[in-house]
Amino acid sequence: MKALDNSKIHNPLHYGWIIVFTGVGVLFACLGLGRFAIGMLLPSMGLSLDLSYSQMGLICTGNFIGYMVSVLFSGMVAKRLGPRYTVFLGLLLVGGSMTMISSAMTFFQVMALYAVTGIGSGLANMSLMGLISHWFLKSTRGRAAGTMLAGNGLAIVSAGIFVPWINRVAGAEGWRIAWVSMGFISLVISVAAVVLLRNDPAQKGLSPLGKNFVKTGSLQDHPKPSDSPGKILIHLGCIYFMFGATYSVYVTFIVTALVNEYGFGQGAAGVFWAVVGGLSIFSGPLFGGLSDKIGRRTGMMVVYLLFTLAYTLTAAPLPNLFLYASIMIFGLIVWGIPTIMTAAVGDYMGPSQAVKALGFITLFFGAGQIVGPVLAGFLADVTGSFSVGFWLCAAMTAFAVGLTYFLKPPSGKKRTSYGAK
Repeated sequence: MKALDNSKIHNPLHYGWIIVFTGVGVLFACLGLGRFAIGMLLPSMGLSLDLSYSQMGLICTGNFIGYMVSVLFSGMVAKRLGPRYTVFLGLLLVGGSMTMISSAMTFFQVMALYAVTGIGSGLANMSLMGLISHWFLKSTRGRAAGTMLAGNGLAIVSAGIFVPWINRVAGAEGWRIAWVSMGFISLVISVAAVVLLRNDPAQKGLSPLGKNFVKTGSLQDHPKPSDSPGKILIHLGCIYFMFGATYSVYVTFIVTALVNEYGFGQGAAGVFWAVVGGLSIFSGPLFGGLSDKIGRRTGMMVVYLLFTLAYTLTAAPLPNLFLYASIMIFGLIVWGIPTIMTAAVGDYMGPSQAVKALGFITLFFGAGQIVGPVLAGFLADVTGSFSVGFWLCAAMTAFAVGLTYFLKPPSGKKRTSYGAK
């Protein structure tokens, strides 16, 4: 078997990496600020707007509903506008709606506007992730997707530092300044994205980056869609549902739990949230690269085992040292599943079907995000603690390990080769 490198030797930086670095900024805005920063904002918003835990969960669920709705028509929008301009449109919605949240006075206003943020996030993220299968071959696809997801971690770090500082300076209404600031940053990034993104390597006179493995004269990297693609995608979707339903509980409520249950100040909670973000910068590249080597199935099983440990350490009545361990583990693995899923869809379906397939499994992911925060918020209101919700998360990720074990390999691969490359 012979490896052929499709990157141009005379150009040390393939434009695919410009796509990735631009994608870091896009994800910083559409998911990092548009979704994951709210965990830092909820304690002060809850006090200012008199929100219950259930209402906090519903605000996040509204965002996830908007995200899932956008998944349903993002393919049609991208087909008409192209991924480049779809990303631009999505970021305009994210930036505009976050700016307007700063003026919201009621729970319903916040929930409605944050649902629009979710629509924009879905348009930008889905179109961006679809570009990975066009710009990168299988040998580099996991690493590229993982590097792009570092944008989420950078935003979490920024929120963990910026939000407590704003609250100290501006007082109880500091969260409003934070929303305006995040909206403006997202609008600036939208302009950079429309300038730098390209829909296909051919627009730059390039081939996708990576190595094709040639055997008996045929290229093996771009596979035909797998046999029984519907069953495979449903299986992947169920695995992805478990991630959506559990991680969304942690990112929504861990800061609130630190402040209200563990007695940490917002500044200290912000430091912990920044640690999550700092570690998560390495999460995508680490587990994307690992899955390139040991296989997507084995990589996802490792990540879900670590998620189970992280949720258990938070749920159990243990000393704070174990809580710190949970936060560190979560930060280190949080983007592992989306990274591997993005690469796995390309493995199973090939670049031509990757965007549509990714949209399909994201419906499961979105459904999990809708269910998770609402259920956890309700359980916290009923029991007075988030512990039951975190125990439920641990049980679901443990189940996901077994579900992933039975994942069939792509066409033409043995199970052992997909489990360990």
